[in-house]
Amino acid sequence: MELSDWRTLVHYFLHLVFPVFIALVFFRKNWKKGYFLMLATMLVDLDHLLATPLFDPDRNSIGFHPLHSYPMIALYFLGTIFLKGNLRIISVGLLFHMFTDFQDYYFWNNIHQFFK
Repeated sequence: MELSDWRTLVHYFLHLVFPVFIALVFFRKNWKKGYFLMLATMLVDLDHLLATPLFDPDRNSIGFHPLHSYPMIALYFLGTIFLKGNLRIISVGLLFHMFTDFQDYYFWNNIHQFFK
């Protein structure tokens, strides 16, 4: 497998599968609801429709798209602390989404430094 294939695999694993584990750990009683709410936070990527080109594998989403901006990430973080119920689950999902996009750019563009 090529490095770009691994990057894609990890990215979609973190977006689609890993939230199950987050839901099981943090929202055990309602883990299915937690999982589906976190999946729903993928709608945050609708802000990508405002970009030209629509998809650029070498573009960092964090700080570029409006809902991926640093002020919005701060709001997502604050939501994990101060909100309750479904809104907290959504905040956790949004924050993890930002982490996933962050690692997709920074880790994979600098992977060679990890193996020196």
